[in-house]
Amino acid sequence: MTQTDSKCEHITVHTVTQTSPCPILSCVEKAPKYAHVSLIPVADSHQSSCNQPSASGVLQDVHISPLLMEDFLELARENTEKDLETCGVLGAFLEHGTYYVTTLIIPKQESSSSSCEALKEEEFFAIQNERSLFPVGWIHTHPSQSCFMSSIDLHTHFSYQAMVPEAFAIVMAPTDKSRSYGIFRLSEPGGMRVLKECEESGFHPHGEPADGSPIYEHCTNVYTNTNLRFEIFDLR
Repeated sequence: MTQTDSKCEHITVHTVTQTSPCPILSCVEKAPKYAHVSLIPVADSHQSSCNQPSASGVLQDVHISPLLMEDFLELARENTEKDLETCGVLGAFLEHGTYYVTTLIIPKQESSSSSCEALKEEEFFAIQNERSLFPVGWIHTHPSQSCFMSSIDLHTHFSYQAMVPEAFAIVMAPTDKSRSYGIFRLSEPGGMRVLKECEESGFHPHGEPADGSPIYEHCTNVYTNTNLRFEIFDLR
């Protein structure tokens, strides 16, 4: 590794040569000496009633560094100022029944003010496979919208949660004065069933799940952990 200019003042940035065709920008966050672990707060909203264990059973806990979310927002700032979404993929390892998010991959992507599509998926799959990481979720910005999951977001997230039940989606909404970020998942079994049966694309409404639950909910098994060391791979 050879050190290059840093995009974020508190991150050490390296140019890393991988098996993929192009060099990858890797940001390695230094962990503080003492850890602080806390549950992600659930805002008062129409979904706050879902702050209960999933009907499908107990989920494994997930730990993520709050600095990872801050650093992603910093790396997305140029797009945010242009009213363009930015997305990233989260990788974690599983130890003693807990997932620890240690990798953020920002893939090549095409963006608009209301959508973001990852390109060259084989590049971030290669990083996940080389590090034996679980695809526990994804993160994206709403540069000028509120903090919620759109119909396209729900379809994107369905594929993650179908693979890993603990998978979650982080929405970063810097202009939302009431809630600047949220960590969500599809309700089970109701929300998952609705998305599985939906064949529409683009922005469209979804019906309510048959069991009366909301289609998605705030995660109650995700904790911020200030002692997690993580890497950021920016493939753009």
